[in-house]
Amino acid sequence: MEAVEVESKGSHGGDADDRRTSRNDRRSSWGCTLLLVNNSLQYMSYFGLSTNLVNYFKVELHADSKSAANSVTNWVGTSAITPLAAAFLADSFLGRYWTITLCLVISVAGYGVVTASASAALQSAVFYAGLYLVALGGAVSPVMASFGADQFGDDESELGRQSSFFNWFYFSINVGSLIGGTVLVWVQTAHGWRLGYGIPALLSVVAVALFSAGTGAYRTHQPPGGSPLTRIAQVVVAAVRKCDVEAPDDVALLHEYDGDDGMSAIQGSRRLVHTDQFRFLDKAAVETAGDKGVQPASPWRLCTVTQVEELKCVLRLLPVWACGIIFAAAFTQMSTTFVLQGDTLDPRLGSFRVPAAVLSIFDTLSVMLWVPLYDRAIVPLARRLTGHRGGFTQLARMGVGLVILTVAMLTAGALEVARRRVLSRHGMFIGADGTEYVPMSIFWQVPQYVVVGAAEVFTFIGQIEFFYDQAPDAMRSVCSGLGSAAFALGNYASSLLVAAVVRATAKNGQPGWIPDDINDGHLDYFFWLLAMLCIGNFGAYLLIARWYNYKKTVD
Repeated sequence: MEAVEVESKGSHGGDADDRRTSRNDRRSSWGCTLLLVNNSLQYMSYFGLSTNLVNYFKVELHADSKSAANSVTNWVGTSAITPLAAAFLADSFLGRYWTITLCLVISVAGYGVVTASASAALQSAVFYAGLYLVALGGAVSPVMASFGADQFGDDESELGRQSSFFNWFYFSINVGSLIGGTVLVWVQTAHGWRLGYGIPALLSVVAVALFSAGTGAYRTHQPPGGSPLTRIAQVVVAAVRKCDVEAPDDVALLHEYDGDDGMSAIQGSRRLVHTDQFRFLDKAAVETAGDKGVQPASPWRLCTVTQVEELKCVLRLLPVWACGIIFAAAFTQMSTTFVLQGDTLDPRLGSFRVPAAVLSIFDTLSVMLWVPLYDRAIVPLARRLTGHRGGFTQLARMGVGLVILTVAMLTAGALEVARRRVLSRHGMFIGADGTEYVPMSIFWQVPQYVVVGAAEVFTFIGQIEFFYDQAPDAMRSVCSGLGSAAFALGNYASSLLVAAVVRATAKNGQPGWIPDDINDGHLDYFFWLLAMLCIGNFGAYLLIARWYNYKKTVD
């Protein structure tokens, strides 16, 4: 402590350290800036391709509406699953830097094939090949988030900057999706598919160039630690083999790698402090007489405490992750029932007609407003009140988002009640173009989209930070991919919920809550149901948060 105080008071060594730290900070800031721009370009390309994709299938590949919708759904589903594969590759074999490089190159190839197919009217098989190359190459988001967070150190100021990085990482996603889903779609409509898909291809090339240009600025490269699935399996097998062995009360007797630098036997991973949860797994680290007689002991019979704690970390994350599935199921209403509701409202804005699906832009704008507001105003205020470097704990931040999304469902339900009241009083109006609508402006939906955007900033960004921070060092990419997996499962859960509601309510000649014509149904009841699910999810989340033990490393 005294040495630190002397250096901070102006010794020559302290000046040198300060200059070195300043250079490292500038290099880290430059590297992170390149990563954020790169991430924005990738999402710009992705949404420039995906937003209008169903029309390409119908117009250029002559698919019917059902086939086109299924093709897009299958591709989007694949795009949501491949991040876990890329994350596994990064943590196990290639490391994050080379995994990102590989994925970016595959993306360039995919966009190139898509553009060539659109330009030369090649067979649909060629177009599909390009699409799925894009799905494979675009799987880099959790690895990119982890790699960006790796650029920061472990002291308080660095951890604060790391938390801010996650906010701006999500901001960059929304900037890319906004431009890709609007400007590039307009280019496709006004100037054709060749230019409309050529621009995403060009942006993907720029993304590769930017990432490569920042190579010298990236501070750290987390080495791959081998397959996390193998290590998890070893702990389970070793614990089951020793099911009759009693784990000692003194955790110092458990097997651990003896190193003075705080690092574990797993490459690039710090040693983890023993926890008392899931004590059965501790049996895997009990060194028996048979283990002592074999040197080195088989990892399928004897594991280190850190290896056991890796599995415990994952098991603790899973209940939090499961709550994210329910959150995603409610969140996805923005692209389904919100649109159905908006389709019945007055779309006129002067001489323009606003499609209901376009209102999702207010969610994106809300995120782009809330991120700087949260990062620059809410966090400093909360930091003064709580003393926590991030303003809120990660679990508290996600919990706030769960509450806010409940408010969004209540807001949508209240609007549906008002819409039905206007419908009963005035009936449907018929526009000059023959379109029927309830005499109530579609812009009454804006508040629910804005509230959903606020929920994203608290919960989705909180998830990215939480899964990275609480994952073992050698599993951070895989655990960061849990967020995208929860989102994908949330979409499936929403589909199952809608099917269950339709099956339960559309009986005995009754139209049910969600009929083809929602004016005959009760969409408000469905929103109340979602609100109750959100409340129940929040209640379960509070119990999980109370039970959860944050990860600790050996200093």
